[in-house]
Amino acid sequence: MTGHSSYSSHPGPPAPSPAHAARWQRLDPRTLLVHCGWMAPPLGSLALTALATGGRITGGAWATLIAIAASFAVVTAIGLIRWARTDFRVTDDRFEVRSGLLTRRLRSVPLHRIRTVDLTATPLHRLLGVTVLRAGTAGSGDGGGELSLEALKAAEADRLRARLIARAGAGAASDDPVTARINWRWLRYAPLTFWVVGGVFAAAGSVYRVLDGIGIEPWKIGFVRRAFTEFGASMLWLTVPAALLAVLALGSVGAVALYVENWWNYRLEWADAHTLRVRRGLFTTRSVTIERARLRGVLLREPLLLRAGGGALVRAVAGGLGNREENRGRSALLPPAPRREALRVAGGTLQSPFPTMELTPHPRVALRRRRVRGLLFAVLPGTAVLAVLGAVWTPVLLHCAWIYAALGTAAVGWLARDAYRTLGHGIRGRYLVVRSGTFSRDTLALQREAIAAWTFTTSPFTRRAGLVTLTAAVAAGEERYRLPDLAADDAAALASAAAPGILEEFLTPPGAARSGARERPLRSR
Repeated sequence: MTGHSSYSSHPGPPAPSPAHAARWQRLDPRTLLVHCGWMAPPLGSLALTALATGGRITGGAWATLIAIAASFAVVTAIGLIRWARTDFRVTDDRFEVRSGLLTRRLRSVPLHRIRTVDLTATPLHRLLGVTVLRAGTAGSGDGGGELSLEALKAAEADRLRARLIARAGAGAASDDPVTARINWRWLRYAPLTFWVVGGVFAAAGSVYRVLDGIGIEPWKIGFVRRAFTEFGASMLWLTVPAALLAVLALGSVGAVALYVENWWNYRLEWADAHTLRVRRGLFTTRSVTIERARLRGVLLREPLLLRAGGGALVRAVAGGLGNREENRGRSALLPPAPRREALRVAGGTLQSPFPTMELTPHPRVALRRRRVRGLLFAVLPGTAVLAVLGAVWTPVLLHCAWIYAALGTAAVGWLARDAYRTLGHGIRGRYLVVRSGTFSRDTLALQREAIAAWTFTTSPFTRRAGLVTLTAAVAAGEERYRLPDLAADDAAALASAAAPGILEEFLTPPGAARSGARERPLRSR
């Protein structure tokens, strides 16, 4: 965080000033109830154990529950102390938070350095009428670059957010506001995401860990044993397709439910000429405000299944959104939606049409590299394993080996060609446009002035092929954005044209200024 802590050691009382005139405020007392809500998991585990065992709870399960309850009691006690020793105030020019029991800590941040304000309310927060406020500053990242206040009254949190993001000249209406609302016809795109399959296995793994933690073996539960007995190895030809269909059905229902929970009451709008605001959420509500000055670009993302269905989603490339994990949740501007809508929202966020011009293709040797990597890392290992097992156990696996090799080679060829066709770059006005990826085709429009540094990456194989990967360092979003497999002879010229002033001293040989020698591009060695 870019704020600073300050302590006074003057012998007498300080002179009155606006900073000292501002009144210190406490968090809402309902913070205590929020922390008591942490006891719900062990109580839920007790109820689940009693339900699964018919009321019989083993000594080991009791011991586990007592340990969990004790841990949550300690966490709750720490929360009570934090509430009692935390207060805050907003002066004319600073946001200050005091905390700590034995060692008092004062964090003071100038208001002009606050870039984003995030209001988040879980179901328990909403039940109690409170919310969590997080203010991100310029340079927020892994170093804890945000101030967080838990359990403020919802109305007070809204007023505090408005005050924190206020700037000189703010309040004027935007001439070209961006407004997007949820359209429930977009629900058809929900099943075209990773959660259709991955969500089912993630949920199953979580249930298994909970049951195993309280001493219940899932394989010994009555209905599970009967299912394996009746639909086990004797009916694999029917069981496997039925299981796949069940996973897809459950995954689709879960994806739709997750879509509704995340994007309920979604609205994207320019709150004023300087701030972009995203509101969404059903059970856990979220309101993220991004300062226009920290908005460095827009990412149009098209995962493979979503792209096949004609959909896309949009993320902001902005500073002050926290570390990478926090950035994933706060940077979302549009849920999976039609690509035309995604382009409209992306262009409105940039307040200029999203760049859709033809991009410069990359050298054709990049296609060969993708084919070779697919064969070496996907087709060859699987084929070798099946062939070895077939030679040891049964000839059936030998047939599986050559079938896998044939299908895998065809799939790798198709994916490699698609990945190569996706590769492209270009410069349009103030934006550098980069496109890459096949499992997720990403088109990035990045402000050229936001690029702080370049990294040229090569390996023995890429140097032999005459390729280089160019990485732009940006103090926003994911912080690094790659341009893979550029022609080595063109990489330095592209970097210099996209962000003038960074590479010139390296492109000009010694004595060139005196002799009038021309600049020459760097080459991969």
